[in-house]
Amino acid sequence: MEYAAGKIGRVFTVRIDSGDDLILELIKLAELERIESAVFVLLGALKEAKIVTGPKESIIPPEPVWSGFDDAHEILGIGDIFLMEGKPKIHLHAGAGRGDSVKLGCLRGESEVFMVVEAFVFELEGFSARRIADKEQGFAPVGFERVLDMK
Repeated sequence: MEYAAGKIGRVFTVRIDSGDDLILELIKLAELERIESAVFVLLGALKEAKIVTGPKESIIPPEPVWSGFDDAHEILGIGDIFLMEGKPKIHLHAGAGRGDSVKLGCLRGESEVFMVVEAFVFELEGFSARRIADKEQGFAPVGFERVLDMK
């Protein structure tokens, strides 16, 4: 385990509108506001999305199991933003439901907002963290570069 202590900096309340790409809009916000580290929660609806719902088998590196939908689903999600190769990388896990059907997983690729998604982004300060690709593991975990003085 590695960790770093920090504090909450700026807080953003964001409305993402119908037809927008959810992850792309979060990336745009991070670039515009120069957000390097953050956590966020969101709620709303998506018209379509692709989701990784787990590994095919419990082996490393994992082979993803893809799922998705192309009709409006309510969503509730939590995620983070860290830089990877100098650019914001979004990691978002969400539950998406319609009727009695619920999917839970890692939202990846393109998605389309239905009506609205509201996101609450909490910038993290006081440490330096980046996502670094690990080919052996098959993903890019968060790594901590240095811990800054919190005084």
